Amino acid sequence: MNERRTAINLGLTWLLVATGLRVTLLAPEVCPPLSADGALAAAGAAAEWIAVNQSPDGTFLYEIDRVTGAPSGGYNLVRHAGTTMSLYQVVRHGDPADADRLLAAADLALGSMLDRVVPTADGASAWGDDGADLKLGAAALLAVSLLDRRAITADITHDGLLVKLGRFMAGQQLADGSMLDAWDRATAAPDPAVRSRYATGEALWALALLHETLPGEGFDRVAWRTLDYLSTRRDEVEGLSPRPWPDQWAAYSLEAMGDWGLEDHHIAYARALSGQFGVGIRWDSQRSGIGTVTHPPEPRGAGFGTVLEGSSMLQRLATDDLRLADLADPLADRVVCGAARLAAAQTTGDGAGPTEAGAWFRDGITRMDDQQHAASAMLWTAALIARSGP
Repeated sequence: MNERRTAINLGLTWLLVATGLRVTLLAPEVCPPLSADGALAAAGAAAEWIAVNQSPDGTFLYEIDRVTGAPSGGYNLVRHAGTTMSLYQVVRHGDPADADRLLAAADLALGSMLDRVVPTADGASAWGDDGADLKLGAAALLAVSLLDRRAITADITHDGLLVKLGRFMAGQQLADGSMLDAWDRATAAPDPAVRSRYATGEALWALALLHETLPGEGFDRVAWRTLDYLSTRRDEVEGLSPRPWPDQWAAYSLEAMGDWGLEDHHIAYARALSGQFGVGIRWDSQRSGIGTVTHPPEPRGAGFGTVLEGSSMLQRLATDDLRLADLADPLADRVVCGAARLAAAQTTGDGAGPTEAGAWFRDGITRMDDQQHAASAMLWTAALIARSGP
């Protein structure tokens, strides 16, 4: 009798475990259809939201509550630079209905940054508010914005500033390849106490793109040191978790440096990053039916957009590097599935007002970087589908 009771209890235990797995880790994935045109339309609508809600001084609507209609206070200069960059990306890589207007909006936002450029040291420059410390990420995303604009317009007017921005970023680098985030106006030197989990990757990507466009300045050497740091030591030194830290800017950098001769430890880092991003996409794809209860919370456009951006860049790298070839198709599937879910969550329809149409809301709130990162993710997904099919 005891053996029978034990067998029954064991069977019930396994049934409960199996049921738990079925509704959590092994829940079915739901991936709506998505075409390249659909992804481009989503990117264009996000860019329209950014442009429509821009102020005459070049700043963007930072955050708004759709219930109250009230914008929140505060502003973030790094996000301003990133949102400007996304407008240039949509103009350059997308198919917007009103490219000229979006380009004008990006130029207006760019002007508000150029008006605040200040020299730092040794032919270097950055930008920021009067009296405030200068941020590494703000300089990096200004540089990427200028590079995209250069590719769109063939205007080389700002090449001198691009070099100065590159020198500023190089000046924030320490001997081990790590980066300091702030330049202290009071001491006229980098602040040794301030780092950022985002800015290091932003600067690495900008430096890699600068080298591609303006070789001969030595920015490739700076980029290699930081890529080695990110690939081998950053998480431990800076106490980041989970590991590897899911850094989409590092993924952008790996893709940009893919034909530079990446070493095996860089490839191992790329593989580990793909796993981190993949967990996020799979978890969201299981969020349907009972999964809406077992897989909270709903991701915001900014957070999930970065996951898709990073996965898209690694998918490109995997198609070109045989050491990652086994990831190319799985990454493509992940990206398209995640982007389809993100597109389905975008606010659309004739009833949507100017502060809603094209936006991603969570808990009734949207912020400008929700549209920034989601728009970029949709651009790269559209290009992926165009290359390989839905």
